[in-house]
Amino acid sequence: MKYSTKLSDTVHVMVLIAINQEKSLSSASIAESVHTNPGFVRQLMLKLKKAGLMTSVAGHARPSLSKPADQITLLDIYKAVEGDKPLLHLDTHTNPDCGVGINIQLSLQGFYNEIQKTAEEKMNTITLQDIIDIYYQRISIENNLSL
Repeated sequence: MKYSTKLSDTVHVMVLIAINQEKSLSSASIAESVHTNPGFVRQLMLKLKKAGLMTSVAGHARPSLSKPADQITLLDIYKAVEGDKPLLHLDTHTNPDCGVGINIQLSLQGFYNEIQKTAEEKMNTITLQDIIDIYYQRISIENNLSL
């Protein structure tokens, strides 16, 4: 089963934009960092623009955040790229002739809803700036180790 990396890829894109405000950032250069293709990066950036989290001008490789990084939450980014898609998904293809198969998914739904609510509440407390700060801490530690 394949899982989505859209959220982490989008955070990656947004951190690149935030820390490279004075540099040119084409979708190709961003894609190289994310290790994906430029078309996928453009799709993510379009979703960020629609959500009001990013601005850019066609033909100019200077995207920017629409508001300060400390005002953009992980939940904002998640909603921008995943919409209302839940974190956990029920298997709707179980055997309807099986007593467990027909009822287990419905039994799980309430718990999944609780998990979703809790995760979204936590994601709403984590800002893009928090992620950038941790990034810089990690870079600092790596630089000190290599000296």
